[in-house]
Amino acid sequence: MTVSTAHAYHTLPLPDYKEKPVEEMRAGAQSFYDEIRTRHTVRDFSTRPVPRDIIETCIMAAGTAPNGANHQPWHFAVIGDADIKRQIREAAEVEERAFYEGRAGEEWLKALAPLGTDASKPFLEEAPWLICIFGERKSRSADGVSRKNYYVPESVSIATGFLIAALHRAGLATLTHTPNPMSFLNEICGRDPHDKPYILMVVGYPDPRPCHRKAPAVGDRDVSLRFLRRGLAR
Repeated sequence: MTVSTAHAYHTLPLPDYKEKPVEEMRAGAQSFYDEIRTRHTVRDFSTRPVPRDIIETCIMAAGTAPNGANHQPWHFAVIGDADIKRQIREAAEVEERAFYEGRAGEEWLKALAPLGTDASKPFLEEAPWLICIFGERKSRSADGVSRKNYYVPESVSIATGFLIAALHRAGLATLTHTPNPMSFLNEICGRDPHDKPYILMVVGYPDPRPCHRKAPAVGDRDVSLRFLRRGLAR
């Protein structure tokens, strides 16, 4: 059976696209790279408050990410309440203890050793904001019709990248925390059991003390990159 969708598709000119001269494009690309390369994953946060509207604006930026069928199959649960952050920390540390006591395996723990991580996650209470990012297998359209979503992991991943970049641009530090399993977040955040929590984003100012762990250096030449031409790698 073939379903025609021609009636639902209309072409429009891009309302806000502006072509730039090549040199301006080059300068813009370099400027973005210079800024984004100063982003660091942080595990030691200050307790200083961050205005809620800044978080909301960054999430709005994340919501502009490309996604499957334009269904926007994500939900951002933002937590600033101290009691809820405590609940999340307690539940996360249960899973983290199981992870470090054997679930992870020797190879994984060896990879984490240079970062100095362990089962204790005080940042889940210390940072002013936690953002739990859920993927929705199903959602409702603007007119209330239930629908299946597509490319959910890919869509959520792209939106998360947008969010990290927006928070960095705003002057905030982040940590993409992924306790496994994360199903406890569905209950704490009041989400449908079919929604999948992908990332628990920790957001705030970095602790000003010199307590941050230095990860193994990754230089410009270590980025995995290939340009393809006529089917051949260059």
